[in-house]
Amino acid sequence: MLKAVIFDMDGVIIDSEPMHTRAAILALQKYNVDVSLEYIHGFIGSTTYYMCQKMIEDFKINVTTEELLKVNNEMKNQLLAAEGHIVIPYIIDLMKNLYGNGIKLIIASSSPTAAIEEVMNTLKIKDYFDGFISGMMVAHPKPAPDIFLEAAKRLGVDPSECLVIEDSSNGVSAAEAAGITSIGFVNPNSGNQDLRKAAILVEGFDEVDYEFINKVYQYDHMEPATVLTTEHFILRELTTKDIVDLYPIYMKPSIREFQDDFNDDLEVEKEKQEAYIHNMYHLYGFGFWGVFLKENGQLIGRCGIELKILEDNEVYEIGYLLDDSYQGHGYAKEFVTATINYCFMELEIHRIVAVIDKNNIRSIHLAEQVGMHQFSKTMRNNRDCYLYEITYHQ
Repeated sequence: MLKAVIFDMDGVIIDSEPMHTRAAILALQKYNVDVSLEYIHGFIGSTTYYMCQKMIEDFKINVTTEELLKVNNEMKNQLLAAEGHIVIPYIIDLMKNLYGNGIKLIIASSSPTAAIEEVMNTLKIKDYFDGFISGMMVAHPKPAPDIFLEAAKRLGVDPSECLVIEDSSNGVSAAEAAGITSIGFVNPNSGNQDLRKAAILVEGFDEVDYEFINKVYQYDHMEPATVLTTEHFILRELTTKDIVDLYPIYMKPSIREFQDDFNDDLEVEKEKQEAYIHNMYHLYGFGFWGVFLKENGQLIGRCGIELKILEDNEVYEIGYLLDDSYQGHGYAKEFVTATINYCFMELEIHRIVAVIDKNNIRSIHLAEQVGMHQFSKTMRNNRDCYLYEITYHQ
């Protein structure tokens, strides 16, 4: 379960990497050393102290690390005084949203303590965080996992209960080494960073919120994601364990009569579900979801959409079923309507079709109740079927 989000600072909260890069270049010029942007970008995610050590080593500069660090900080302070902080758009909105959803927050930055405190005070974000960790507080900088492990420890959570937001190769490597899921922020000002170890990449935070982050975490940890809720139901992704509960529903004659996609062998069906989790839920972000009663969590049906080929065209096809013990109460209409609305509003799907056996009177009646209209006929698995559709109109 997701309990905490760890924020990198430079390049994630403030767009400071260009300033840091210029400061380092100006500092080296004091010693008649010229370097490329790519050289400096290689230190993104690590500490400035380590960068200074490495620059002295690489260019044989006759100066102590402390002296070069002092010059670098002087250059940085001059640039900061002239230009101020550039805040990454929507990042503070994300902090507020996560905080409002009960998620613990902490900053884990390679910057010195004073720099982190200055940013938190200037941006007035201290109230959202349970503190911060500087790379100077741990033995080994990123890409070592020390800083993130210490952040989790200070928050009182297990690393597996955290998620990191990073913009650097060193950062996502450190998160992986700590056993923590990461989101890679593709910040063009952070140079050419290898973020492939992140669970997902984002190019901005305007559409990133608690629900998005929690879903990324759930997918990475193979946890079933809750898709939507209605008055009586919770619709969430199915696990292999859920198939055991779904199996007896499918085996009922009144249900089995019209279902062709469920295997009589339970073990085979569980194996299919394992593949389905990877190939549908994780690849497409949708599929068939379990329908669970809110009051007791009992699984009573299934509903969702899949991308199918119908008469040589790609279509989004809805499917649904309900345990016959719960039929006749308007329940199916409730969760099918909610599913259609979710597809229209959240997935931005504009047309949904249903393929229904012409003898499945209950399913035909339900399709018409939720606003679907018959538009054609087809054959599927040697069955005569009606084609129904519903389209989104603004």
